[in-house]
Amino acid sequence: MARTASAPSPTGNLSASDVLGRVTLVTGKEEFLGERTVAAAKAAVKDYDPEAEISEAGAADLTLATLGELSAPSLFSSIRCVVVRNLENLPDESVAGLVDYAGMPSDEVALVLVHGGGQKGSGTLAKLRKLPKVTEHKSVELKAREFGSFVKSEMRLHGASLDEEGADFLIQAVGQDLRALSAAASQLANDNDAKRLGLEHVKQYFGGRAEVKNYVIADAIISGDRVKALEEIRWALDTGSSPVYVLSAVAGQLRTVANHVAGIRDSGTPPWKQKSIAALARGWSREAVGEALRSVARADADLKGAASDPAYTLERLVLTIAALRQR
Repeated sequence: MARTASAPSPTGNLSASDVLGRVTLVTGKEEFLGERTVAAAKAAVKDYDPEAEISEAGAADLTLATLGELSAPSLFSSIRCVVVRNLENLPDESVAGLVDYAGMPSDEVALVLVHGGGQKGSGTLAKLRKLPKVTEHKSVELKAREFGSFVKSEMRLHGASLDEEGADFLIQAVGQDLRALSAAASQLANDNDAKRLGLEHVKQYFGGRAEVKNYVIADAIISGDRVKALEEIRWALDTGSSPVYVLSAVAGQLRTVANHVAGIRDSGTPPWKQKSIAALARGWSREAVGEALRSVARADADLKGAASDPAYTLERLVLTIAALRQR
C-alpha cells in the first residue's frame, strides 16, 4: 500500500531516500504546493548527486519506451530524476506499463508523477496508490482557517515569526493566493531586523492607503458597489499593484460567499468575519454566484494569458458581477 503524506514542510524538504528508488505521486489542485513538492524531489536528487540528470515529460506523450529513455543513465551519472506532468492525460495503453514500473522502480531513479486533481485519470491513481513503492503527496486547496497557519509557517521558513493578528491582516491585504502570500511573507521577514513580528510590521508594508488592500476591492465588487470598486482598481493598478493578486482576493472572497450561500459554514472563521461574509452574501443566489465564479475564472485566464489591458479585464469583471448580483 502506498504511503500518503501531506505536502513537504514549509521548507519543502525531502531526502534522497524519500525519492530515489521510489515513485513520488503529487496530487491535487493547489499548484503552488504541488510545485513545491516537485522542486523538493529535484533538490533531493541534486543534493545526493550534483551530476544527476533531471528530465521532464508530459503524460500524454508517455510510453514505456519513452519512460525507459528518460530514466536511462547518462554519460555523467546513473542517478536521475524524471518528472511526468499532467498524469490525468496518460493514454490508456500506457497505464499498465507505468504501473508495472512503479511496482519495481529503479534504485537510481526518482520518478515524480504529477496529477492536477479531478476525476480524470482516477483509475490510474487507484492502481498506483496500492503500490508500496509509491508515496502520495496531496496538495489540496486550503480551507479558510488554514491560511493563517500557512503564513506563519512561511515566516518560520525565513527565521521569523508572525502573530495571529498580523497573519490575519496579511491575508486580508494580499488575498488567498499561496504564491502571493509566500512572497509577502518572504519580503516581510527579510526586510525586518526583528524576528518576532506583529500587526504593526505588516501594516508598514501592506496597510493604509499607500497599499490598497485587495480585500477592500473584493468586498466592493461582491457587494455590487461598482463606483468604489472601479475607483479602487484604477488606483491600485496605477500604484503598481498586481492585477493577478487583486483577482486572487476576489476569487477567495467569492468562494467564501458561495459556501455561505450554499449553507456551508467554516467553524474556523472568526465571528467578525462570519458577519461580514453574511452581509456580502445578501442578494446572491446559488446560480448567480456560480456564474460569478465562472466570470472570475475567465478573467484569471485572460490575465495569466498576458491580456493586453489588465485594467479592462478587471473593470469588465466588476460590471459583470454587479449585474449578476442585481439580477
